[in-house]
Amino acid sequence: MSVRKFLVIADDSPEFQAALRYACTRARSTGGRVALLRVVEPAMFEHWSGVREEIERQSRAEAEGLLQRLAEQVVAATGHPPEFLIRDAENTKAAVRAALAEDPDIKIVVLAAAGGGRGPGPLVSSIAKDGVSWGARKVPVTVVPGDLTDDEIADLA
Repeated sequence: MSVRKFLVIADDSPEFQAALRYACTRARSTGGRVALLRVVEPAMFEHWSGVREEIERQSRAEAEGLLQRLAEQVVAATGHPPEFLIRDAENTKAAVRAALAEDPDIKIVVLAAAGGGRGPGPLVSSIAKDGVSWGARKVPVTVVPGDLTDDEIADLA
């Protein structure tokens, strides 16, 4: 039997931590696991392939370092290490589509909306505008307020 995975996009937004805490709490309470997706945008140096390759190598190393640091938080919250997904993609939505196409155990995408009246954030806005279009698979999206406290997340999850 497969284990249900909660996919969280590990971006640099302040609300990311709320999405991660919520996913960890849900994974722990349901026996699921957390998958962390880090999107690396391709370098745009057409004339200097050596420079482009070095930038891409550094970006991937930074992504791996970030996911390793986040893994400690996930293990502490769930008791299980997360799955790391690093995708080279033009945009986050394309990377999510690719991850969902590759892994049928990903059952829920967890996003957080920006808190403090800053609007929902670009990915949440895109989903609200275009709908949840992940390709052939239909996967629910949970959007949590980005300014939830740990106690509020525990109460909800």
